[in-house]
Amino acid sequence: MKIPSRRHLLALAGLLAIGTPCSAGAADAYPSKPVKIIVGYSAGGAVDLIARSVGQRLAAILGQPIVVENKSGAGTNIAVKALITSPPDGYTLMLAANALAVNPTLFQPAPYDLERDLTPVSLVGRVPVVAAVREGSEWKTLQQLVSAAKAKPGAFSVATPGNGSTPHLAMELFQHTAGVSLRHVPYKGGAPAITDAIGGHVDVVAVNALEASPLAKAGKLRVLALMSPERAAVLPGVPTVAESGYPGFEASVWYGFVAPAGLPKPVLAKLHEAVQKALESPEVRDQLAAAGGVPLPGPTERFDKLLKSEAARYGKLIREASIKPD
Repeated sequence: MKIPSRRHLLALAGLLAIGTPCSAGAADAYPSKPVKIIVGYSAGGAVDLIARSVGQRLAAILGQPIVVENKSGAGTNIAVKALITSPPDGYTLMLAANALAVNPTLFQPAPYDLERDLTPVSLVGRVPVVAAVREGSEWKTLQQLVSAAKAKPGAFSVATPGNGSTPHLAMELFQHTAGVSLRHVPYKGGAPAITDAIGGHVDVVAVNALEASPLAKAGKLRVLALMSPERAAVLPGVPTVAESGYPGFEASVWYGFVAPAGLPKPVLAKLHEAVQKALESPEVRDQLAAAGGVPLPGPTERFDKLLKSEAARYGKLIREASIKPD
């Protein structure tokens, strides 16, 4: 075997030394053009509003325009597909919610693989799911609803924004916890579900706090309980499910940024740092507070752990309850 000469070894070392600054330089140059945030819901909804609020701060922090692109449909699967088929260069992100962890079980065959196809970037915040009734309902507390449902199993209905939606799954979890059975009535979104609850066509409605709080303040809805671990300033005086006799119960809508698989670590670090700075801004905190939520700053590993635990928790529920998508 021919032993490489000293000249050859020096030449190889030179090539390796040249390659390292190039890749580091590319990471240092990020971002050099606008960054797109995909939202899997229609404009004007909770996820869209939060994406635009955080995006405005990210634009100032990163020094590049942020473009929000709405790609609704198929329970956010259209948006996820657009994300995972994009180059993993940090210029395409998605602000996702619980559906991201739910859909690989809810839809068969699975539309994507969380670990194989995605890179978690950062959690953004959490908004409570609420259980509410029309203002004229005889039920004043969650325990009164539970007592009535136990006395007449299946006699009362609960409206949600749709099969497999976070409020639907949250109510399924609650029924399992409380040992009651409510007849599920899925709608195409929270607004029509609330309208029929106010009109007396359904007995209970489960939606996120952003959709319920304006009507609660207007005296049209009575929120019985928040499914978040803590109370919300936007609904003062409303207890949590845990406070209503079910310690440890929690089911919230969470939001977080994800990118395609293979995102370079230096770019991931820059994006994560930028999101953390955005979450410190009063504008973003006020937007989340207006939705009844709280910001959730923290390391990327926290979001990764949440995605896996939510996928396991809701996956088990979907299989056991035989929940199908709309």
